[in-house]
Amino acid sequence: MTRYKRRKISGMIKCCAAVILPVAAAMSVSGASQLKRVLSETRIMNTGRSPEKSVSVEKDDFEEIFGTSSDDADEAYISAADFLSQGYGISAETADTSDLLKLPSPLEMTSADPGAKPYPTEWSEGGSIIRTTYGEYSGVSFFDLPGGGQVNNKTTIPNENLINESSYLPNFTVEDTDAPLVLIYHTHTTESFEPYVRESYDASFNYRTTDDTKNMVMVGNAMQAELEAQGIGVIHVSEIHDYPSYNGSYDRSRASIVPILEEYPSIKVVLDIHRDAISGEGFAYQPYINIDGKEAAQIMIISGCDDGTLNMPNYMMNFHFACYLQQKLESDHPGFTRPILFDYRHYNQDLTTGSLLIEVGSHGNTLEQAQYSGQILGKSLGELLNSMKKG
Repeated sequence: MTRYKRRKISGMIKCCAAVILPVAAAMSVSGASQLKRVLSETRIMNTGRSPEKSVSVEKDDFEEIFGTSSDDADEAYISAADFLSQGYGISAETADTSDLLKLPSPLEMTSADPGAKPYPTEWSEGGSIIRTTYGEYSGVSFFDLPGGGQVNNKTTIPNENLINESSYLPNFTVEDTDAPLVLIYHTHTTESFEPYVRESYDASFNYRTTDDTKNMVMVGNAMQAELEAQGIGVIHVSEIHDYPSYNGSYDRSRASIVPILEEYPSIKVVLDIHRDAISGEGFAYQPYINIDGKEAAQIMIISGCDDGTLNMPNYMMNFHFACYLQQKLESDHPGFTRPILFDYRHYNQDLTTGSLLIEVGSHGNTLEQAQYSGQILGKSLGELLNSMKKG
């Protein structure tokens, strides 16, 4: 019996429990909608309703408008569209996280060298922070994955084709070895977060810092700790690629990781860990979800597609892995992820068949929310890779 079939049978058993218990206790509306999602076949969310958006500029339009590449457009994207959910919401039980490592709070950590752009120690008030939890999306570009989660298809490839592709297992095997299996790096290393939950943000802070206890290195460290706790070998590149110069970040991060991949052919998974920037004029979103009594930043996987100009012929293999990982994350913690973004992006995803970019929260999220998400992501990924080992 394949792992996929075993997971499917396990899912059916969980579904039966989800039916019996709510019926016995007079099923709630939220329980019914969740049950409908779990039991339904993979389908295209073709309701004709799209999530509301403010007037915005898409990332791929930045090259023409601002004269910079789409890969390096994230700095400008900080003022791009907010993306509100119009879906059903998720209210399922979550997996236990009590066995996560006890890490110090990022606010308590200090860096031996905070660098040229330290994290602020004083804050002023600016625009509003809007706390929200994204649920399921409807619209012609979205479809559900059978094991949980969704895909946002921004390409011309028909949803039906991607639904079929989403059923494939990852295109790599995992050996039971002490050699590194995962490479974590950060093209936009200095991306940072809010210090704590509050009602407004500091407009004078651009949410970037060279302090590695307060930027994406901190999130990568949390992921690495959980992966290594499960016996998964990890190489974590903490080098800053986006400061002092932002343009050319992807070229510099590529130069950092290519020699590592050449030295360690055992590496199967390459993850570029970022944070998103979901905002509008005078406000920033804080997408979070409560997992086991603690707030985590919702995450989004980005899997690039090649339109024939990006020199990424194996892009669909990355998509297979993206769907496999998404379903594992949603199975562990329903609502933890936003839909996979499948779009015409490169992001150095030509280097392996397990290369993805992951947005951990947004600049409106807090340091602790992002760190917790890094732990959850690392733990689930470690479990997934261990389940793929031959034996």
